[in-house]
Amino acid sequence: MKTHDLLNKTRSGESLSRDELLVLLDLPPDSSDTYMVMAEANRISKEVSDGNAEVHAQFAVNLAPCSCDCLFCSFAEVNGVFTASTVLSPGQAVAYARQFETDGANALFLMSTAHYPFERFLETAKEVRKNLKPETTLIANVGDQSLRSAIKLKDAGFTGVYHALRLREGIDTSLDVGKRKRSILNFREAGLEVGTCVEPVGPEHTNAELADMIAFTASFNPAFSGAARRIPIPGTRLAARGIISELRMAQIVAVTRLGMPRSVSGNCTHEPCTLGAIAGANLFWAEVGANPRDVQAKTEEGRGESVTSCRTIFQESNWAVPDGPSRFYNRFP
Repeated sequence: MKTHDLLNKTRSGESLSRDELLVLLDLPPDSSDTYMVMAEANRISKEVSDGNAEVHAQFAVNLAPCSCDCLFCSFAEVNGVFTASTVLSPGQAVAYARQFETDGANALFLMSTAHYPFERFLETAKEVRKNLKPETTLIANVGDQSLRSAIKLKDAGFTGVYHALRLREGIDTSLDVGKRKRSILNFREAGLEVGTCVEPVGPEHTNAELADMIAFTASFNPAFSGAARRIPIPGTRLAARGIISELRMAQIVAVTRLGMPRSVSGNCTHEPCTLGAIAGANLFWAEVGANPRDVQAKTEEGRGESVTSCRTIFQESNWAVPDGPSRFYNRFP
């Protein structure tokens, strides 16, 4: 299969198969064919989103050593980065959320570590919800949940969730692949839109692994998919494996877009960069507080981007960022 033939297929409105994605992932990142793939992904992203990008904003309601021990995460107990636990008060959470709303974020994410008490998370979320505009889109980023708990999230005012089956789940994490997949089904059955991502991509991940994961994310028609590279946490086991380049990341982001159905209008990457936006990414995140890719307890003092800086990157890449609630998470009436 030639790149030209595959791009002709996407121009007719078709998504690429797992084997076709593999052909494009095998291309050298710095090749004319890869740049054509990136251009086609950008075209499709703009077509399905009317040329509009979104900035979503996330803060963590708690920071604590986590026994799930995801080796790529600064919260992992085994990594020894954070040893003390802190929790936001409902008032602090409301202040973060209202600031993001004022800044113009298209959706607000509340994140917790996997074992943070679920009912306590709901209490904070309900306080946040009642202090926001009714149209503001609220998203949960929490651990695996039963259908009953997923329904509680919906009842608390969440529009959707972020949930991903991470690369080498169950190998680089202590979590169960089947449970991750069941949680996605539970969220969807509860009426929550699910955003996801191919992540965290490192140099060791094979193109076959990436193609399999892109195909999996496409299989449940998510609010958005996309791809994000692993940010090494200094001193950890995975840090020795290194980091892929932004160009390679942009290639994977572009290929992911070509593997999604046209009903998926969002294509994310993290962390925000112009190369990703040029390659078809139309979703970035701003972050404050705890961040699993940062060793700073307040990521706004470290790796975290602001809503304004994310908007600027998009504008520099010829994307419009409209005000108002997320269209990616509000696809259906």
